Amino acid sequence: MAKIKITQTRSKIGGNEKQHAALHSLGLGRIGKFTVREDSPEVQGQITVVSHLVTVEEVAQ
Repeated sequence: MAKIKITQTRSKIGGNEKQHAALHSLGLGRIGKFTVREDSPEVQGQITVVSHLVTVEEVAQ
């Protein structure tokens, strides 16, 4: 599977509980923090919830 790099670019302040939980489960929590994950339907669903707070890019293997 492909790997993706997820970087938080905006604050979670003002977001609802679902967005806070999605960021936490992705391993994010503050602006500038990033994580590398396997691309899966579960991760894509979490990214969809917080798409306005993060940037996503593919990582070359």
